[in-house]
Amino acid sequence: MSNQSWLKNEIPNYLMEEVEQLAKSRKLSAAKRDEFIEKVRQKYHSMQVDPGEAIGIVSAQSIGEPGTQMTMRTFHFVGVSALNVTLGLPRIIEILDVRKEPKTPSMLIALKSSHNRSREAAESVANKITEIEVAKVVKEINLDLANQEIILVLDSEEGRRYGLTPTQIYDNLIPQIKGNEIKKDGNIRIIIKPKESDIKKLYKLKEKIKELIIGGIKGITHALPIIKDEGENKIYVIQTFGSNLKGVAEIPEVDFTRTTTNSLYETAKVLGIEAARQVIINELVSVLEEQGMPVDIRHILLVADLMCVSGNLLGVTRHGVTSQKSSVLARASFEIPLQHLIAASIIGETDKLNSVVENVMVNQPIPVGTGLPDLVVKMDGAKITKPKKKDGEVTA
Repeated sequence: MSNQSWLKNEIPNYLMEEVEQLAKSRKLSAAKRDEFIEKVRQKYHSMQVDPGEAIGIVSAQSIGEPGTQMTMRTFHFVGVSALNVTLGLPRIIEILDVRKEPKTPSMLIALKSSHNRSREAAESVANKITEIEVAKVVKEINLDLANQEIILVLDSEEGRRYGLTPTQIYDNLIPQIKGNEIKKDGNIRIIIKPKESDIKKLYKLKEKIKELIIGGIKGITHALPIIKDEGENKIYVIQTFGSNLKGVAEIPEVDFTRTTTNSLYETAKVLGIEAARQVIINELVSVLEEQGMPVDIRHILLVADLMCVSGNLLGVTRHGVTSQKSSVLARASFEIPLQHLIAASIIGETDKLNSVVENVMVNQPIPVGTGLPDLVVKMDGAKITKPKKKDGEVTA
């Protein structure tokens, strides 16, 4: 193994630093430490890839084969039917297609140490995060047809549970129902009067008011505290249905550095393309492991890199990764070939036949493995000698 010049014999510095830190934290003796380093060195050598290895094909097969065994299903969180998340093949398709909105957007919100020790503390933060509609904090919504008014009777107990006072509810309603008169009547009643007297419009306005968001974070419909193991400690985190990374960042009790969402576009928009790449890796690993089909992380890393290398999120589709290929024939081999060929011929595009697909199409050796190097013979100064004639041989 060590005789092959392309293999690195030494562990890289960054990896060696991690090994040293781990050995120190586990308080390994000098002999155990050396044994550990030797095992890491052997593992590192065995993981190296020969030049010319068809890593794309291997990765595609590595991910594609378990994909055929997957089930089309959703999975419930901790037995709570209110919170479920897409898993299995539908989730893999969502990730690789880079869907704008996941079917079941979800967040895992980490809390600061002062709020993650008890369920009560975590629940109070969860109530602050959950979006609160008017219907949740009112006992009843009455119509006064004689005066053409809508009367909201507030439920002060529910308001306190969500951390909302009648004044806050009133203040949050004002900008959302512009063009209508609104006034407070004591501490438990809010009266809304439309400018136009129209019974149909009054009924429509009543239904609209029920659904107005007056607290919490828009887009997060459910938030549930769950226990998470962190080594020896058990802490509370908040699992949500719905996602709003930017909104959650503004909650002071939230530890934003450890908060994640399963929405790729939202992560890329708020935290950048590198964070989105990490979400792709985490989500693919999570889904495959949940299905009992772990895949070598390097194959997943290759797919994630390919999807993010341009600086934007690109799905593994004809409009995404495939559209970025420089080869006309490679693009034409993946759906709508006629359109690609016509477009390329109009602008006089050149195909240098550098990659695998296009060489397969024109029946040439592919630049992979033994097809990668070219054999060059040096002829300068070489003497060409004629072979000696044997008895009985005739020269043509």
